[in-house]
Amino acid sequence: MAKALPKPIDGTLRKFSLRVPEVIRECSGIVVFGKRIKSLVFSTDVAIIRNVNADAIIAVYPFTPQPIITQAILSASDIPVFVGVGGGLTSGKRVLSLSTFAEMQGATGVVLNAPVSNEIVRDVSENVDIPTVMTVVRDDDDIQARIDAGAAILNVSAASRTPEIVAKIRKDFHDIPIIATGGPTEESIKETIQAGANAITWTPPSNGEIFRDVMDAYRAGQPHP
Repeated sequence: MAKALPKPIDGTLRKFSLRVPEVIRECSGIVVFGKRIKSLVFSTDVAIIRNVNADAIIAVYPFTPQPIITQAILSASDIPVFVGVGGGLTSGKRVLSLSTFAEMQGATGVVLNAPVSNEIVRDVSENVDIPTVMTVVRDDDDIQARIDAGAAILNVSAASRTPEIVAKIRKDFHDIPIIATGGPTEESIKETIQAGANAITWTPPSNGEIFRDVMDAYRAGQPHP
């Protein structure tokens, strides 16, 4: 018989914060350094990072990675952070340098973009003591080669095809930890979990979208929602 959970605790101010979709709790999670992670928020916004109940942050952005950005995110976060270190526009020895620096700053893992070569994956995995997370965006990626090069976790981000690719990977690789984007609905998240994802990346509403609702309430003479 399952034990009943005690009454949840919320504060007057902190109850207005982001909550990841409850369905994410159904996945198994991945265990990194003894901590089980089921939900990751895809954000570099420190206001979002400080006001969300996710288990971890995945901080990947479209510009070349910069240690000062990593440091700002790590300083604001009270949960593990997986940091983007390039692999597309940013390549070569710079990726290795960024990975080493991210580890020294306190990152829990480094995320490599899909175009990165296996040689760089190997260099990173052999020189840092935090997980190398390999992003997968296509169904023809050579997963075995990525794992052989040292990828410890796969991060599947293939839009609507994500569940299909997760299922294909899981069929051949039973033990590899898989993080995957869950999509916009609880149904799409559940589909991704059932396909074999161990953890789900959730994209929160933007700061502007949240603030719009607050300002609409204020303009209508209503209290903070």
